[in-house]
Amino acid sequence: MAIDGLTIIAEAINDSVPSTHELLEANDVDGLLELARVQDQRGAGYIDVNVGPRRPEFMAELVEKIQSITAKPLAIDTPDPEIARAGLEAYDRQRAGGAKPILNSITSLRDEMFDLHALQPFKPILLVSEHEVDGHSKPCHTAEETYQAAKHLVGTFRRQCDGTSNDDCIIDPGIAPIGSDTEGNIHRLIAAMDLIHCDAELAGVHASVGLSNFTVMLPPKRADGSPVKSPLESAFITKAMPLGLDMVIGSVKRKYQLLEPDHPAMTCLEDCLKLDGFDVLMRVREFYS
Repeated sequence: MAIDGLTIIAEAINDSVPSTHELLEANDVDGLLELARVQDQRGAGYIDVNVGPRRPEFMAELVEKIQSITAKPLAIDTPDPEIARAGLEAYDRQRAGGAKPILNSITSLRDEMFDLHALQPFKPILLVSEHEVDGHSKPCHTAEETYQAAKHLVGTFRRQCDGTSNDDCIIDPGIAPIGSDTEGNIHRLIAAMDLIHCDAELAGVHASVGLSNFTVMLPPKRADGSPVKSPLESAFITKAMPLGLDMVIGSVKRKYQLLEPDHPAMTCLEDCLKLDGFDVLMRVREFYS
């Protein structure tokens, strides 16, 4: 179900997905193109392309072939600068109606990836769940650290890449599995999004998360047979959209929807935000049991 104001970056063409990994290992390009076609038909706003640690030339070839069967813009998804370069060079904006590609994702220790903007303008996903401490990447443990990481990366991108604006920036504050969150990640995430959303200097930025990560390791169904994952992911969307969330890396097969306050998944999430430690895990377990 489409949600007005929410763009889906369709996640299926990713080497970390076991079935997609098999297609990539078998060099089954037709199978990969079918994934792109189905995601297009089911409402993807962007189609993610992650080929794992394969040749840059393969990324370029796959980008060209995907663009031959869909007009949806692509998200070039790799931490490798050479693979990213190959994908961006191969990307044809005219085939995507003039839309810039997304480059997923850039951290404070990978800001050399901004140099690729000169050969193909892109919208970066800025991963702000990490920050630089004494030259090393460290996880952000607080909302304030996440917020400062966002300000730093947006500022760096705007300074290094001419002609860009906040509208080109997609901030990813990082999302962790709710079923194992004993360290308060969901509290950090929601509070950080609020700080970012309230900062006038960051007005116009986009926000996204890898939504499927939120329900990793949870069972597919509740005791009554109803689904577990789609409702909890929808609860997160409902909570986060007023704080600036307008994109997710997710599945076009999920039935995302905005929930009423008394929906069981919504009350579960709200309760988790009032709890900490193992009490969060027990509340999630109560939801699906």
